[in-house]
Amino acid sequence: MRHPVITLCLVSAASLLAGCEALGIETATQIAAKKEAEAKAIGSACRHAVRSIEDCFEGNPRAGKAAVFAGWREMDEYMRENAIVGMPAVSPTSGSDPSSTQESVSPDPSKTGQGSRSS
Repeated sequence: MRHPVITLCLVSAASLLAGCEALGIETATQIAAKKEAEAKAIGSACRHAVRSIEDCFEGNPRAGKAAVFAGWREMDEYMRENAIVGMPAVSPTSGSDPSSTQESVSPDPSKTGQGSRSS
């Protein structure tokens, strides 16, 4: 190794050229863009799930309100243009009354003892 200084400079230049992309380090602008995209996605999902914008804000306090609203508004416009009906979220009810969830079903005559009788 005749020129350790040149070798050291070449190695350091190569490591600098590899840069932050190889290490996965995100810049502040990349982080801000990612947070904005996530907040827009949250707003879009809220609109598609037929949730009000206020409920969306309350359920996602860490998301930026402006980006959430932008996503909600974009999805609202898209759904109106394409006549898409929202899909409300189905929340499981604990301890629900089975008689209230049961549709009107006629009783089975064989179980009630009123089977077909021949006269």
